[in-house]
Amino acid sequence: MKISTEFSKHASSYNSYNIIQNKVIKRLLKKVKTKPKYILDLGCGSGALHNSITWKYKYFMGVDFAAGMLELHPKSKNCEAIYGDFNDTTLFDNLLTYKYDYIFSASALQWAENLDAVFQNIKRLNAPIALAIFTSNTFKTINETASLKPLLRSVDEIDKIQKKYFNAEIEVVKYKLEFESTRDMFRYIKNSGVSGSRRVLSYKQTKKLMEEYPLNYLEFEVVFIHSH
Repeated sequence: MKISTEFSKHASSYNSYNIIQNKVIKRLLKKVKTKPKYILDLGCGSGALHNSITWKYKYFMGVDFAAGMLELHPKSKNCEAIYGDFNDTTLFDNLLTYKYDYIFSASALQWAENLDAVFQNIKRLNAPIALAIFTSNTFKTINETASLKPLLRSVDEIDKIQKKYFNAEIEVVKYKLEFESTRDMFRYIKNSGVSGSRRVLSYKQTKKLMEEYPLNYLEFEVVFIHSH
């Protein structure tokens, strides 16, 4: 298991709150040595992965359960973006009517209700995978400072589950995103979607956390899973 670290600075000139997610997509695609023609993207969002593909494909299927995101996703005669929940086995029953030569998922599967079941269903599609999943070490110091239990699964837990279904390479990448102030940092958390919309702290508790948070950066950890 390879472990790497990347560092970025969040400046006010950034228009997007998806800095880390975009880095994840870039790394995910870089690992793919072929140029797959029939592509499935689970948790496609508004199309960030689709928009980062540089080769010509024959068919792209994006799946997401956020209708607002799907409205923003590119669509054409060979690019569909459909409503679907990867927690629902029925989705995979329907996807089996298609044939894919690569399955992607970037920054979505950490929200799987039952990751074992989702991996089992992905396995049914019988195609190489390129998956990126945020782990429990994301916001590690925030959780420790506020005495919060991590929302996400650990690397070891994810690795143990994936080994049941895939013959894959695993890479763990730690990201650090620096901010000019803790206020900017917490605004980023609120607007980026990386907290899973968790609202567990009161205003008073949040203010205390902002005062006591010891770092000028946020921590993220992502496990990349690639099979061929």
